[in-house]
Amino acid sequence: MLWVKALHVIFMVTWFAGLFYLPRLFVYHAVTTDDTGHDRFVVMERKLYIIMTIGAVLTAVFGFWMLGAYAWAAWSQSIWLIAKLVLVALLVIYHLACQKIVRDFRNRKNRHGHVYYRWFNEAPALLLIAIVLLAIVKPF
Repeated sequence: MLWVKALHVIFMVTWFAGLFYLPRLFVYHAVTTDDTGHDRFVVMERKLYIIMTIGAVLTAVFGFWMLGAYAWAAWSQSIWLIAKLVLVALLVIYHLACQKIVRDFRNRKNRHGHVYYRWFNEAPALLLIAIVLLAIVKPF
């Protein structure tokens, strides 16, 4: 089971690397005015989204494996696990919001400026802190 946990953490790091970098690309893309720059960001965002989606899917696969193998039976009555799963669900929603933004930029339908994306960029860091604290400390 330690291999499953290790793979879960490895792919979670991959996923978060994308969640940290993709919104930063949105910041720069929002201020880009030339077609060449726009086209370059469209390619970068699409490729990064694909890579981080693979990380997200594999994180979920190994996470559900651990839930099914032992975690749910051991911790289902603990509030920390339910809270962690709710935060992970919010992270998935954030991931899907990134997909919509990637499409909006590709179709030249972006409605937000760089300041919005600077704030948008902070969400995964806050979720990461909360999720890791819940998983390691198990405060309640």
